[in-house]
Amino acid sequence: MKRKKGIGLLLAALLGLLLSGCMFSSSPEAMYSLPQLPNEYTELREQIEDIISAGAEYAAPTSGNNIQSVQLIDLDGDRVEEAVAFFRNATDEKPLKIYIFRAVGDSYEQAALLESSGISIYSIRYVDMNNDGLREIIVGWRVSADIQALGVYSIENYEPRLIMSSLYTRYEVLDFDDDLTQEIVLLRSDNQGDPVAEYYDWEGEDLSVQSTTRLSMTMAELKSMDIGALRDGEVALFVTGVAEDTRSITDILTYKQGAIANIVRSDVTGVSSEIFRYISLEPVDIDGDGVTEVPMPVVLPNTQEGSEELFWQVYWLSYNARGQSETVVSTYHNINEGWYLILPDQWDGQIAVRQESGSDERGTVFSARSSDGTYRDVMGIYTITGNSREYKATRDDRFVLKREVGTIYSGVFFDYNDSWRYAISQEEVNQGFRLIAKEWTASDN
Repeated sequence: MKRKKGIGLLLAALLGLLLSGCMFSSSPEAMYSLPQLPNEYTELREQIEDIISAGAEYAAPTSGNNIQSVQLIDLDGDRVEEAVAFFRNATDEKPLKIYIFRAVGDSYEQAALLESSGISIYSIRYVDMNNDGLREIIVGWRVSADIQALGVYSIENYEPRLIMSSLYTRYEVLDFDDDLTQEIVLLRSDNQGDPVAEYYDWEGEDLSVQSTTRLSMTMAELKSMDIGALRDGEVALFVTGVAEDTRSITDILTYKQGAIANIVRSDVTGVSSEIFRYISLEPVDIDGDGVTEVPMPVVLPNTQEGSEELFWQVYWLSYNARGQSETVVSTYHNINEGWYLILPDQWDGQIAVRQESGSDERGTVFSARSSDGTYRDVMGIYTITGNSREYKATRDDRFVLKREVGTIYSGVFFDYNDSWRYAISQEEVNQGFRLIAKEWTASDN
């Protein structure tokens, strides 16, 4: 069994080289050939070559984490990986094809085929949704440039059966009702063009719509859809849209009394009450307590003369199951330079910000409101690059906050910090300084 899995990893690695172009030759025929694989994969290679010879071409999913033309996955829980291969044959009535090959001894044979009309395969996921040990296959088919269709397939005994289908824009898989099986929430425009979220749960051996709720943004405005948590510990979906006027609109979807509910939608306006300025921040667990927070930016005073640049203090709001919010922390986010600072509570309403720049360094200076109403500098945070960054990061009483490859982040206190009643220590700055995590994972849906 370990030998089979090791060979599977080798196949995946070789296919990765093939698809990246590292193993292409100048021959057109070679461009459509698999690399030379161990003997155990001779029949798999030959079957794939036969499919290509019949007029098909590789058609790997274009979105998500699973974007290889041939993927290895244990679909039936027997600890032996099946091979899943993706093709398009433009001459067929249903040109999009997903072949499933099962392991037989030391080889593979074709076991199942999924087909669809459309122009491409958008995404694929493998999820054991009903907790029976078998993975369902969730496929996003690109029907046209503007239309996507979701298909969920059972492949029990390698006999594909469509257990759910719908047009969609975005979807998520989660256990919304805490019954140890997975459900689907998908977002789309209904027949009247209104934006809705539909909740699909198990009904016998199929998934069907159990409830629907309105959304506050159009599908064109939809930005993100993320699984998170409320203060009560309940799972929730945070759906964020961005309107043309740079407003961020957040809907929070939860499971209530057998149905999906939008807990922040106003009964008066019919849309979410959580509408704020969008500054490239989305809901996240900002303080690491396991609860998701929504960003609410508020403009800070700018002490740079003649500058119209906007700086933001961001209040992060958590929610309970009734949609009631409370502020958890506030931050200053320097998105361009990749860091943020958790602000002390006592700084609320007391600070202003300006930007400075010099040779190989950029600075953010925090100023405090003094007794005469003017602002005086209390602290600076600098992003330093270049060959002399080590020297610049520690000169003039500066202290290092974080070192990255090619960059040092450094802080410094100015004279007024010594007498300001809301002064903070170097330890507090170190504890509150964070780098903005970059999300490289592509959406699966």
